[in-house]
Amino acid sequence: MMNKLLCLCLTAAILSIGTCADAQKKSFVDVAGLDPQVKPGDNFFRYVNGRWYDTVKIASDQSGVGSYSFLNIPQKKLLQNILDSVSKAKNTIGSIEQQVGDFYESGMGLATIDRRGYQPVKPILTRINAINNRATLLRFVATEFKSGNRSIISFGIGPDNKNSAINIAHIYQGGIGLPDRDYYFKKDSATLHVQQAYKSYIRTLFQLTGSTKAEAIKDATTVYSIEKQLAASHKTNIELRDVEANYHKLSVGALSKTQPNLGWLTLLANLGASTDSVDVAQPAYFNRLDTLLKTISLDQWKIYLKANTLESYAETLSKPFVDASFEFNKDLTGEATQKPRRQVMTGQVDNYLGEALGQLYVKRYFNEDAKKRVLSLVNNLQKAFENRINHLDWMSDSTKQKAKEKLYAIIKNIGYPDKWRDYSKVQIKRTQYFENILALNQNDYRFQLAKLNKAVDKTEWGLDPATVTAYYNPSVNKIVFPAGILQYPYFDFTADDAIIYGGIGMVIGHEMTHAFDDQGAQFDKDGNVKNWWTKEDFQRFRAKTGQLAALYSTFTVLDTVHVKGALTLGENTADNGGIAIAYDAFKMTPQGQTTEKIDGFTPDQRFFLSIARIWRVKTRDAFLRTYVNTNPHSPATWRVNGPLMNFEPFYRAFDVKPGDKNYKPEDQRVKIW
Repeated sequence: MMNKLLCLCLTAAILSIGTCADAQKKSFVDVAGLDPQVKPGDNFFRYVNGRWYDTVKIASDQSGVGSYSFLNIPQKKLLQNILDSVSKAKNTIGSIEQQVGDFYESGMGLATIDRRGYQPVKPILTRINAINNRATLLRFVATEFKSGNRSIISFGIGPDNKNSAINIAHIYQGGIGLPDRDYYFKKDSATLHVQQAYKSYIRTLFQLTGSTKAEAIKDATTVYSIEKQLAASHKTNIELRDVEANYHKLSVGALSKTQPNLGWLTLLANLGASTDSVDVAQPAYFNRLDTLLKTISLDQWKIYLKANTLESYAETLSKPFVDASFEFNKDLTGEATQKPRRQVMTGQVDNYLGEALGQLYVKRYFNEDAKKRVLSLVNNLQKAFENRINHLDWMSDSTKQKAKEKLYAIIKNIGYPDKWRDYSKVQIKRTQYFENILALNQNDYRFQLAKLNKAVDKTEWGLDPATVTAYYNPSVNKIVFPAGILQYPYFDFTADDAIIYGGIGMVIGHEMTHAFDDQGAQFDKDGNVKNWWTKEDFQRFRAKTGQLAALYSTFTVLDTVHVKGALTLGENTADNGGIAIAYDAFKMTPQGQTTEKIDGFTPDQRFFLSIARIWRVKTRDAFLRTYVNTNPHSPATWRVNGPLMNFEPFYRAFDVKPGDKNYKPEDQRVKIW
């Protein structure tokens, strides 16, 4: 729960968050947890978190423990408290309490869910059996997509990259069940194990719906073969980061000519999308799909759609389906046991009714003064970032001016939306979990579709207020800090400035820097993909980001597994920039200008200790392997050690010298922002 004790002492400096006597009594540094056997210059993550890392236990139903995304685990307990309360109360029909309470309760009714078996999906499987030509196949695909059953088409509504004021239709590669395309082609033992687990999962789903073992083996082979053919046309996760290469706005007429088997006019009509153009993000996928719709038999496509449907709904069906899904996914997460049902349903309510649950969370747990404090902090970091831009030695004055215009055009959203989403049109029934899922998916689809060809609503949020995370949206040029992240170790009213700037300050600086990472730098202040750089400046920028990608690619994660420098480039750029900006802003506070120690540490040292504390995370190896392959963030260790080895103030604060393992000579340190 967020600390409600406000530090009301006044300070002389405008830029200070403020400290008082009570704040000095609480160190915010886990002194006992420091590992004196590790030199800060060898491995700062281990120096700060080593003892905790070696003694903390990961719960059997979790893939990790600690801060950042894993702080959502205790956060879910707060949401469970809300849901346990409202689900037992007598609520007005249509109220948010009734909706979240009854949806939660519908998923807690395991006896009813188990008694129904796979009856809820039988009508869908029957409709697949009735498919008799390509047209009815594609009509099924479109109809099911609107209910959340996504297969060979991925469709969405969002800003036009070249005209960010308007929402347009986008289509993306899809059709596969493994985390990404590389899982179908890599030959290392870990990946081969995942492949076999996935095939076994598909076989189990078929057997649970009445197939013999022999039939299930044959059909699973068919499904995997189709997915592998689709995966061959997919762009890699690294290729997906190329902004220009993943934008192709084409007329529907042109698409209909080049991909006749997809029947785009009819397909879009079945999706309810009235438009004469579409952004085809990955054309190669749709070219391949158009061919496969003709070369793969209709019977095989029907087998594929059955498997896809069962995978889509497995976790909403009876226990044997839930167990089968868990058995496969534990090979990706390393989790040994399933999560308690209360925790599962808390996640489901947050996923499907996030802003409704968010309203209840904010009322119960959020301190409104946090919005003002964090907005002040955001403004401080903006000034620090401007100063850094002014002093860059690699950027011309004309580009600096454009960069500062973009910096000050950033929209700032803190805590929760000014306008909450309305779910009142959805009828939630207390005893119909599967039907509730369909109704919520259909409602969400209608909500998104209504944006097509309309002006972009820049006030809309892209995640739920209770979530422990933050984000930057380049198409809107907006940073968002939900209520969920405004708690320790990121933010605490009673903490000294060093802790605050090293915590939420670093996160704010990180999100600001995303506006100027390798992707964000291609968007102008209005959110359009438009060049605002001089040719020479952009070349210098690309050279520097190339150096950063190369550096991170040398970092080892597990045995021979390395960080993917190209995949994580944007996040690594933001981490490096975030620390530098937060530090500069901290140095403008009264504490940042002194050397007075707390618990034996100088203000600068406490700033860096806070940096390492916010990334205090321990994960299972299976989860970490999946993470490195698919996640654009570096693992926690390198979110600490990577940026700090490039940052001179850290060297001074902890007397890092040649011979220390993470020491980098001055000319090898990568400095961008």
